[in-house]
Amino acid sequence: MLKKLMKLAVGPALLLASGTATAADRPAGVMYKNPGCECCDGHAEALRRVGINLRVVASENLAALKARAGVPAELQGCHTVLIGGYAVEGHVPVAAVERLLAQKPAVRGIALPGMPAGSPGMGGIQTAPFRVMSFGAQGTQLFAVK
Repeated sequence: MLKKLMKLAVGPALLLASGTATAADRPAGVMYKNPGCECCDGHAEALRRVGINLRVVASENLAALKARAGVPAELQGCHTVLIGGYAVEGHVPVAAVERLLAQKPAVRGIALPGMPAGSPGMGGIQTAPFRVMSFGAQGTQLFAVK
């Protein structure tokens, strides 16, 4: 009987501690993009494939949105995702977005500068490591290399 109770009590705790996030555990996000930009749609699909609920909104006023989100000019890309209280700028690899949402660091957001080949939503083959930067009160710092 005690073994049965332990399995009932410990099993769910192990599942929660395993770090496996389900779609229900993740915040919904909104991607703001330039109208007609198709690479942004590819990035949105990459995020949806891992269970991130994402709505896409075409906007002619991205500069104001990026300014409100605190995205530094040198990190700005073709789209901005607002999710879980963060800004995700550009074609950030999915693993970096998942890490941001899981670890919840004290930053405003993360960005992958430019539109590098091989990044989510961009065609081509990755030719150099992706350097994902965080930004916020601490300035701009390296967040991840993929």
